[in-house]
Amino acid sequence: MKYGLIGASGKLGKEVINVFADNNHELVFTFDLTGEWFQSEPEVLIDCSLPEAFDEVLSLATKFSSPLVVATTGLKESNFKKLKELSNKICVVQSYNFSLGIQILLQLTKKANELLTDWDVEISETHHRFKKDKPSGTAKMLQEIFKDRNINTSSFRLGNVPGDHSISFAGMGEVIKLEHRALSRRTFAEGILLSAGFALKQEKGFYTFTDVVFNKKTL
Repeated sequence: MKYGLIGASGKLGKEVINVFADNNHELVFTFDLTGEWFQSEPEVLIDCSLPEAFDEVLSLATKFSSPLVVATTGLKESNFKKLKELSNKICVVQSYNFSLGIQILLQLTKKANELLTDWDVEISETHHRFKKDKPSGTAKMLQEIFKDRNINTSSFRLGNVPGDHSISFAGMGEVIKLEHRALSRRTFAEGILLSAGFALKQEKGFYTFTDVVFNKKTL
C-alpha cells in the first residue's frame, strides 16, 4: 500500500516506518514538526502525532479522502465528535493502544468483572516520562469495563517504559492479577499496519482496534 504518516519524526512514527518498510509498503507523504513531504497521494493516512495537530489531521484526511488510522492519545470528546462526523465519508480506525495483547487483556478483564462482582479492583499503568496524558488511554479503556464502579487507577511516568498495564482483583482470601507489558513500540506499529489493511477494505464508518482484531476477515 501507499501510505501517508503524520508525526513521522516521533518515536512511534519511526517505528511505523520500519514495520511498513519490512512489509514492502511505500511511504508517499509525511507531515510533522519539520514540515511536509509529498510524493503522491496516499491510499491510507496514519496519525501518530499529538492532539495539537488534530485540526491538521482532519484537513489532510479530507484533502486526500483516504482511510484514516488514528493512534494519537489524549484526544477530547470534541475531537471524537469530529472523527465520527468524518467517518460518515471515509473509514476511520481509532484506538488508544494498537497492541494485540491489550485486546486479549480487555477480554480477560471483562470476563473477570462478570464473575467477581463483589471483589475489590485496582488498575495500574506505567509509561515513559514523556507521555503527557494521565491516566493513559488504555487505562481509560479498562476503566470503561467497570462502568459505574469507582475504580482507583495508579499512573506512573518512569524512564522509557513503552507501556505496562495491570488489573488486580482481590477477594477476602485471594488475589488475581492480569498484566500486560509492552517490550517494544514495534508491537503498536504492527497493530497499526493491521489496521491500515483493514481500513482499506472498508468504505466508511468508525472502527476501533477491537473491530480490527476480532473481524474474521483480517485474521
